[in-house]
Amino acid sequence: MPDRSTTPSSPRGVARHGRLRRRGPVRMLLGLVAGTMAVVLVSGVSVAAIAVRSATSGVQTVSLGNEDEVAGVDISAIQGGANILLVGSDERDDGSQVDAGEVDGIRNDVTILAHLSADHTQLTAVSFPRDLMIDVPECVGDDGQVYPAEDYVQFNTTLGRGGLSCTVKTVEGMTGLAIPYAGKITFDGVIEMSNAIGGVDVCVTRTIRDTDSGIDLTAGTHTLQGAEALAFLRTRHGVGDGSDIARISSQQVFLSSMMRKIISGGTLGDVTTLYKLASAALSNMTLSSTLDSPDTLVRLALALKDIQPAGIVFVQYPVVDDPRDPNRVVQSTTDAAALNAALNADQKFTLGDDSAGRGSVSDGTAPVATTPPAAPSETSTPSDTTSESSVPAAPAATDAPTTTLPSTITGQSAAEATCSVGSSR
Repeated sequence: MPDRSTTPSSPRGVARHGRLRRRGPVRMLLGLVAGTMAVVLVSGVSVAAIAVRSATSGVQTVSLGNEDEVAGVDISAIQGGANILLVGSDERDDGSQVDAGEVDGIRNDVTILAHLSADHTQLTAVSFPRDLMIDVPECVGDDGQVYPAEDYVQFNTTLGRGGLSCTVKTVEGMTGLAIPYAGKITFDGVIEMSNAIGGVDVCVTRTIRDTDSGIDLTAGTHTLQGAEALAFLRTRHGVGDGSDIARISSQQVFLSSMMRKIISGGTLGDVTTLYKLASAALSNMTLSSTLDSPDTLVRLALALKDIQPAGIVFVQYPVVDDPRDPNRVVQSTTDAAALNAALNADQKFTLGDDSAGRGSVSDGTAPVATTPPAAPSETSTPSDTTSESSVPAAPAATDAPTTTLPSTITGQSAAEATCSVGSSR
């Protein structure tokens, strides 16, 4: 059996990819990476170890079926970089803070593949459109049931088809990457994380109003948190051309602003806020059993601690309109091959000059993101079992040239200040 934790797996099926569903609530994944990263960025290893150990107590886990292959592998030192699939589903727990309508089945309405380069200088977050039409491989679901391979399936049904492990295997087949780690977050996790960091500043070019999500914003800059932040991330009809493709680029506006705030310190200068952020993310997540160790999470955070906004790249998985159905999309073969090749080769890349998506534009009035001063480290305590010295240093950054992806691949770096575009409808 190949070592999926250290080398790319071969694709497990030819993937066709299609476009978006017209109804149903959407969950935004802010996620595990942001939560653990934030803890270390400002406070250092000791607070990270204490906070993450406490926050992971009682976290639900599921098996991806790769535990033997991942055992003993340090997530911060994987050859070729580490891959983590982050999923936001539309399921609702009893007692949820969210009243967002009825749920017809369970869907992975937001799916982001996070690839951390082996030298820890670039984090790529690839968003997969939920209405992408694909061929799904056979998989063993979280419930142990075998689900047969199927052709021409909507991507956001893979979670309901067999759970997190089936979504992971589908993305592995589409990209050719091995994905040894995964996590799923709830609506309430989004609300609590936005509250923990004191909100996220979002620029809007013109009114965004959507009765489905409940968002109503005038043109200008707004600090969004709680239910309003979730409504912004859920809105589709309110941004761009009203498509899920536009929603992805609008979500990238929010995520980029959030990451700039986390990296610059801002309100994250005190231990209490950092602990709240880690707790908000982890207490509202289900983790793969390969990712439920506090030591693993702290090592991941340490691998991210020196990354800068320009090194965080948000990308939409390349698609074109589905010739069978104008309301769906399929894989853009050439562009998807270019993106997959760069990720499999762990190659640094930037996006073209005109790479904005359907729901965002550059904010020419915003200052350029700068590298923040180093945050002071905390004094170690006897409670810590993970220390800087116990975490292998990242490999030295290579001198390999950075490539530019085709301009038809959309996205942005976290260093770019962008604005969401209100819908013209």
